[in-house]
Amino acid sequence: MESKKINPVVWFEIYVDDMERATAFYETVLKIKLEQMSDPTDQSMQMKSFPGNNMDGFGTSGSLVKMDGVKAGGNNVIIYFACEDCAVEESRVETAGGEVIQAKMPIGEYGFCSLVADTEGNTFGLHSLK
Repeated sequence: MESKKINPVVWFEIYVDDMERATAFYETVLKIKLEQMSDPTDQSMQMKSFPGNNMDGFGTSGSLVKMDGVKAGGNNVIIYFACEDCAVEESRVETAGGEVIQAKMPIGEYGFCSLVADTEGNTFGLHSLK
């Protein structure tokens, strides 16, 4: 059986307690614009999506989610965001209200990564080849 070379991850969600604060954090650190996804009249769940298209099997997209009864932080899955040089995005984390957990470090032939926390207590990674 031949294995397909597609990205098996099709979606991720990062749960937040304060959507405005979390949106500002990710837009500042990653220099992206999140888009409203959820019904603005239903305040039991709010979603803002990251840019991306996962329909071709190679990309992954996801969203910030604020949902009644679901607390942010304390997660055990780490999402890595691609960067040209993760030190650049890492340098914006603390001024955006987050925390650098592990500064840029080499990971051999796979490049470099940083581990950081957002304003909601969620840990995520930054990855780059240089």
